[in-house]
Amino acid sequence: MSTYVYGITASSHPALPKDMGGIGDPARPVRVLKQGDLAALVSDAPEGLRPKRKELLAHSNVLAEAGAAGCVLPMRFGSIAPDDDTVTSVLAERADHYKERLRALDGRVEYNIKASHAEEAVLHRVLSENPEIRAMTEANRQAGGGTYEQRLRLGEMVVAAVKAQEAEDATDVQHTLEPAADAVSVGPDSTGWLANVSFLVARDEVETFLAAVEQLRKGHPHLELRVNGPLPPYSFVEPGPAEPAGTTIGAESAEE
Repeated sequence: MSTYVYGITASSHPALPKDMGGIGDPARPVRVLKQGDLAALVSDAPEGLRPKRKELLAHSNVLAEAGAAGCVLPMRFGSIAPDDDTVTSVLAERADHYKERLRALDGRVEYNIKASHAEEAVLHRVLSENPEIRAMTEANRQAGGGTYEQRLRLGEMVVAAVKAQEAEDATDVQHTLEPAADAVSVGPDSTGWLANVSFLVARDEVETFLAAVEQLRKGHPHLELRVNGPLPPYSFVEPGPAEPAGTTIGAESAEE
């Protein structure tokens, strides 16, 4: 049977609660596979695993329980190896990398910040800061809306100004919060967000980081910020090959 991997930790990590369950229905018992100074938190992998909410929560709960007792390198949901021996062989092959990451991430959590524009607020900002757009808007108004070509030109100018504002704000988000974090990982572009950035934050610096987020909000009222955290440091398990060999069923959100 295939082996599902939740995370990697030190072999000296405190034991998990007895009879702890993970993914699957019924929940598969979570086991610990040790190899030298490292250990993997695993269970049997159920057939037909899909990223449904129940399974995502089960994966997260195992990591939260283990992470409360010590540093864990979290694997993405759906990290599956052919068998237990494959997992332990990967631990042996990549031991230096995993041990370095455990040292680097000890006592740290991840916060993911996604930023988007509040549409009316950013349009007001663009209008107030661009005399040419203001002048054309007023000219079109006085002309009863303006010609098709004038309206088209105004629309193109507004779109370009908003795009420029997006780029400026994306830079501001990262540069404002970066000093309060130990490391930064820029996520992939996604529809609806002008910035998608993860920050590695020391647990004893979380209040400072969140205060910086609030300062960013106050200074950029045209921005809408979504703060997700504290999370296991998913975005900082790399650099280097971090997941056991096998099939990965990637998932960012749950199916209903």
